[in-house]
Amino acid sequence: MTLRVSRRNFVAGGAALLSLGALGAGNALAQDSRLRVLWWGSQARADRTNKVSQLYQSKNAGTSINGEFLGWGDYWPRLATQVAGRNAPDVIQMDYRYIVEYARRGALAPLEAYVPAKLKVDDFDRSQIEGGSVDGHLYGVSLGANAAATVLNASAFEECGVGLPTQATTWEEFARMGAEITRAGKRKGMYGLADGSVNEPLFENWLRQRGKALYTAEGKIAFDLDDASAWFDMWAKFRKDGVCVPPDVQALDKNDIETNTVSIGRSAASFAHSNQFVGYQAINKDKLSLTNHMRIEAASKGGHYRKPSMFFSVSAQSKAVDQAVAYIDFFVKNPEAIEILGVERGIPESVAMREVVAAKLDPQGKMALDYVAGLGDLVGKLPPPPPAGAGEAELALRSIGEQVGFEQLSPADGGKALVDEVARIVGRG
Repeated sequence: MTLRVSRRNFVAGGAALLSLGALGAGNALAQDSRLRVLWWGSQARADRTNKVSQLYQSKNAGTSINGEFLGWGDYWPRLATQVAGRNAPDVIQMDYRYIVEYARRGALAPLEAYVPAKLKVDDFDRSQIEGGSVDGHLYGVSLGANAAATVLNASAFEECGVGLPTQATTWEEFARMGAEITRAGKRKGMYGLADGSVNEPLFENWLRQRGKALYTAEGKIAFDLDDASAWFDMWAKFRKDGVCVPPDVQALDKNDIETNTVSIGRSAASFAHSNQFVGYQAINKDKLSLTNHMRIEAASKGGHYRKPSMFFSVSAQSKAVDQAVAYIDFFVKNPEAIEILGVERGIPESVAMREVVAAKLDPQGKMALDYVAGLGDLVGKLPPPPPAGAGEAELALRSIGEQVGFEQLSPADGGKALVDEVARIVGRG
């Protein structure tokens, strides 16, 4: 059975996580030669991950690794269900927006005792170590650095005689480009842009340019009704002017590479993360390109930041914590493993491994590396880890954004609904 993300099953999973602390973490130091690894991502990521696991097994006789992957939307209900059922995988791929919640509910094992003897992260950027830390304990090892990005079908832009956007392009200018592509009609059913109103990293980037944020350092909502209403209003105008895909097309996007509107040929531009570019190009026949999110105004400061693309964490239920730590260390510090992984999960955090991968990158990997390295003044400070409930709040943006898209809510009513719902979610503590 395929699990779908809904606010109901997210909350149910969260409640189950909360009960974990009362059950206890189990014998985390018991020895076991079998490891279960769970991650989200595309088939390209799975192929690379499985090759690294095979390499690890070849160098560690007696250790077997069972890997499983799902799309983003199916991943979090599955993980919450497994944690609640005390059947969590040993190694868990963890996201920045969820790590606080899982750590504070006792689902993850602290790892700082393994540093530096068994978990050699001494040449990682300090901010990335802090990104995987909660309340003074290390719960996640960053698998790479990335930044939010705009994915462009460069071939489609060229066919329509539209130049690619640059770091100086504003949203107003980008909207004109999108409208030109839609009107050109070079490809049946293709619009200029995806509907980004439901995309949280894009919304966050836009907020940061306005001097705001998603959350305060104390875990409270950091944007207001005017911000949210203006955001939905901008996208309502884009839909009206044919700049972006209509809501029924955007609804086909299940928040993964395979169903993104660029990948299914329904838009010439969409929104993702830089590390995903390798996966996008792997399944797209057209030539793709990567650029930043647009500026609100020509003089606007950028809203980007360099973030941990994802972490590997260890389940507090694991009976093989030592082995799980050894596998993670191999994943981020073994040169052969790094050559296999490339930059599909982001630019390696280890300085030494960054040099290894830079020498072996294919054109797609090099584009992702150059993109993150070349953001310049568009990059700001990494925000604090999102509060407990941030994952549910992201679902609220998607749900309310869809309602505005289908004109079930006005932009103003959608803005109020979003602020009220996010404040309620993160206010639960």
